[in-house]
Amino acid sequence: MPEKETKQLLLENLGPRDILFRNFAGVQKQYNDAGKRNFSVKLEPEMARQLLAEGWRVKQLKAREDDEEGDYHMKVTVNFSTGRPPHCVLLSSRGRTDLGMDEVMILDVADIKKVDCIINGWWSDMAGGGYGAFLKSIFVTINEDELELKYAALDTPDPEDG
Repeated sequence: MPEKETKQLLLENLGPRDILFRNFAGVQKQYNDAGKRNFSVKLEPEMARQLLAEGWRVKQLKAREDDEEGDYHMKVTVNFSTGRPPHCVLLSSRGRTDLGMDEVMILDVADIKKVDCIINGWWSDMAGGGYGAFLKSIFVTINEDELELKYAALDTPDPEDG
């Protein structure tokens, strides 16, 4: 049995297909109660087995093909209601935008290019025990189309207008 200490996990250079079931808005869905903000992180099989051995709550999706192994993932809670809120940042050609509780839902529809995040693990004896994953910080770089890039400069004041 793993020790019941707080754990931390740094995940870098996650691609758009590595962030699953995005619900930063906390919308009620088939598998989600209203107000519960979360997403899942897809894990490579080796990392998933390591995290399972450490006591993290890792799940496996059903395989799409009979001869495949289903993808592993870990549900991450985005909690703004208790404790220290997560630090959420959107990165674009306009620079860095901090996202609070009222803005973070934009990540549900963002065209993600890359994600870096830190996840805190907190032990709980509920549901068979294990480390629940809670978002500490997330930096999301988005893809932008030609028009977004062209007009991004309009948001920056011209120094000559001064």
